[in-house]
Amino acid sequence: MNLQNRTTRYAATVGLLLATTALTAPQAIAAQTRTPTGPVSTTAAEPLGKLGPLTGLVIERIQISDDVAASKFGTDSPIEDPVREAQVLDSVRKQAEAAGVDADTAVAFFRDQITASKIVQRGLFDRWTAHPEEAPTTRPDLGPIRSKLDQLTTALLAELKDTEKVRSTPVACQVQLALAGVSGAAVEHLDPLHRQALRTATDSVCRPAQRTGSDG
Repeated sequence: MNLQNRTTRYAATVGLLLATTALTAPQAIAAQTRTPTGPVSTTAAEPLGKLGPLTGLVIERIQISDDVAASKFGTDSPIEDPVREAQVLDSVRKQAEAAGVDADTAVAFFRDQITASKIVQRGLFDRWTAHPEEAPTTRPDLGPIRSKLDQLTTALLAELKDTEKVRSTPVACQVQLALAGVSGAAVEHLDPLHRQALRTATDSVCRPAQRTGSDG
């Protein structure tokens, strides 16, 4: 089978999976979280599949972007913060090396997380500017937010390590990522803005970073 035919079949397979998952994910998630008699479980459902835990953490990080936006809206704090971003990525590189995760892959992944967060922040700024009645009435403290982001960084690096095998297999990775993404978006009821951010945040999951010999 030539490359074009393989690519066509791969695209068709992923497309079919997406369509099927969109129909079945809510039922599967409901079954996963359904409990027998007794107290209601407080455990949230995770996205499905081998990349479910990783995707769940990504979604959690994206949702924290709402608080980041609320803390900055109406202030002089910019959405773009190159100095802070460089510090985060430098820390990620060091933590990845210590954890045995490919540093270039980790940096590329977390660069996507930062980009996804800015997508949410810009989208919310635009929404709140156009509809002031929807704007937040309180301003969260960035200190605790950044502490939570640091905790998520550690957890995400652990998931990158644990999912190295599936992520290194392109077709399997794309299938598992589609399953996790669709089911995760469904269980968290993500709106179009946050779904867009999720796509950006997972863009490099199945594409190891190109080694260039520098951070770039």
